[in-house]
Amino acid sequence: MRTDLRHQIRNAPYKWTEGLRKFLTADLVAASNSIEGFRVSTVDVADLMEGERDVEVSEDDKEETLAYQRMMTYIQTLHNAPDFAYSKGLLNGLHWMLQGHRHTVAKPAGQWRQAIVYVTDARDPSIAAYTAPKHEEVASLMAELVNWLNQDDGNHPLVRAAMAHLHLVSIHPWNDGNGRMSRSLQTLMIAREGVLAPEFSSVEAWLGRPGNTWEYYRQLADRGSTYLPDQNVASWITFNLTAYHQQAQTVRNRLERSRHVLAQLTDFTEAEGLDERLVSALHDVAMTGRVRRLRYEHAEALSVQQAQRDLRDLTASGILEAIGRTRARYYTAGPRFPQDVITTATTPTTLTDPYRPR
Repeated sequence: MRTDLRHQIRNAPYKWTEGLRKFLTADLVAASNSIEGFRVSTVDVADLMEGERDVEVSEDDKEETLAYQRMMTYIQTLHNAPDFAYSKGLLNGLHWMLQGHRHTVAKPAGQWRQAIVYVTDARDPSIAAYTAPKHEEVASLMAELVNWLNQDDGNHPLVRAAMAHLHLVSIHPWNDGNGRMSRSLQTLMIAREGVLAPEFSSVEAWLGRPGNTWEYYRQLADRGSTYLPDQNVASWITFNLTAYHQQAQTVRNRLERSRHVLAQLTDFTEAEGLDERLVSALHDVAMTGRVRRLRYEHAEALSVQQAQRDLRDLTASGILEAIGRTRARYYTAGPRFPQDVITTATTPTTLTDPYRPR
C-alpha cells in the first residue's frame, strides 16, 4: 500500500503534492507537540511555518512549534543524504534544535542528562510511572543504540524504526524532549527506508489523535516502570504496524479528497470566468478551512499586491469572507463558495485496522 501511495504522489501535479507535504508536516508537528501538552492547531502551525507573525498562539507554544519544525525540516533533508550514519553527535544536535531555546545549566540541551529522570503519572505527579536508567549508564546505552542503528540486523525497516523509538524513549537520555526525539528518530528511520518521503511516512500525526495517544501511553506503560530491555514487545510492534497502515490510509484518503476538490474547483473557476491561479486559494479554504494572503502569495509566486487584489476580488464577489484586520486577516468560505466542494472536502472517511478480525 505504501508503494502504491508513492506512485500516486509521483503522478500528482507537483504544486498540489507540495501543498500536501506542507500540511502533513504541520500536522505531525502539531500532533507530536500536543502529546507533550503544547496545543497549536495544524492550520496555525502551517501559518507559522509559512512565516506568519500574527497567529493567535502563546509565545511558548510558538517557540515549541518553530523549534520542532526546524528539527523536522532537517530530518526531512536527511532521508536520502549520501554517506549517512547515525551518531551520538547527530542525536544531540537534533536535540539542541528541539530544546536549545530552553537550555539551562541545570537542564542542558544537546547533552546527556546528569541526573535521574522520572516520567510521572498523568493523573498524579507524585507517582513515577517510569524511572529511566541511571545517568551514569546513559553514555554506554546510547553508544550501544547508535551501533545498532548503523547495522542491518535483517529485520524489516518498519520494525526497526518502531524499536528505535522504544529504545530511545526507554533510555530517556535527555532531561526533556525524549518523547519527541524518539518519535522523530522513528520518522527518520522510516524515511531512510526510501519508500515514502518523511512527510508521508511519519506516524506522529496518528499518535497525536486523542484515542491513539492514550493507547500509546498504555503501550509504553506496559513495558514496565523501569528499564527492562529483555521483554516481549509483540504488542508494541503490532501497535506501530497499525499506526503505519492507518497513517498511510489517511494520506491516501487526503490525496484522493484533494484531487476531487481540485477538479471541482477547476470547473467552478472556469464557469465563473476566474483566473485558474485562484484555485490555489480556494483549495486551501476547502481543505483547511481558511487561507491567508502570505500562503496564497507563496503558492502562486505572486507579488503582495497581486495576492491582495485576488483575495479582495474573491471577497467582493461573495466567494470568500474576510475575517480580522490587516496582517492578522484570513479568509474563509463566503456565501457563494461552491457547497459541493465543501461537502467533498469535509465528508469523513473510514480507516481499517489490518490486525482486527473481520
